[in-house]
Amino acid sequence: MQEKMDRILVGGDIPVTLRRSARARRMTLRVARAGGEVVLTLPSRASLRDGQAFAESRAEWLRQTRAGMTLLQAVAPGAALPVEGLPRLIVPTDARRVELAGDRLMVPQNRPAGVVVEAWLKHLAQARLIAACDRHAAALGRRFRALALRDTRSRWGSCTHDGRLMFSWRLAMAPPEVLDYVAAHEVAHLAHMDHSPAFWAATARLMPDHARHRAWLRSHGHELLAWRFRN
Repeated sequence: MQEKMDRILVGGDIPVTLRRSARARRMTLRVARAGGEVVLTLPSRASLRDGQAFAESRAEWLRQTRAGMTLLQAVAPGAALPVEGLPRLIVPTDARRVELAGDRLMVPQNRPAGVVVEAWLKHLAQARLIAACDRHAAALGRRFRALALRDTRSRWGSCTHDGRLMFSWRLAMAPPEVLDYVAAHEVAHLAHMDHSPAFWAATARLMPDHARHRAWLRSHGHELLAWRFRN
């Protein structure tokens, strides 16, 4: 089990989150691809002084690595948030709810933009994913028991042995065909709970060009994760 600790500054300007781990055999530094957060993991017996020295010795590497990453972006008026694969300018208006008007995302001006846009994206994701999963499940001749949304950081979807599907609501920000691919991928797990050739054959039957959309997620998924909806 890991326990989150305080933060330190490395190189004078790089915030680093400290974690101790009973399973760690050595000190490690990792930089999150989405947002550039730096985490220093320390073995239980390592001293804070040694950890600081270890991180300081790699300060230049950290600075260069973070410089090439997509840092966190706040969802706020004036930002161009991707919705279904296209940038939409967030514009505050007198409207009572979020509305999509061409390349503009109109948000109530008297409410926090990130909070209302997050709720709107969840609703959009649910509608798109239910429709896609219903279609793919019918084509596969299988049923799913439930569909839930989460804000997951390590996977875009999952399927349990009892037929429960889970997806990241951030898929509403991706191109529609990418969302459709993730739906097809998880529905294929209703028949094959692995990534065997039979599973990929089932995915290909549901979406013949799935490799292209899978590649898009590998190349651009971190950009969706970089958007921050809450302080």
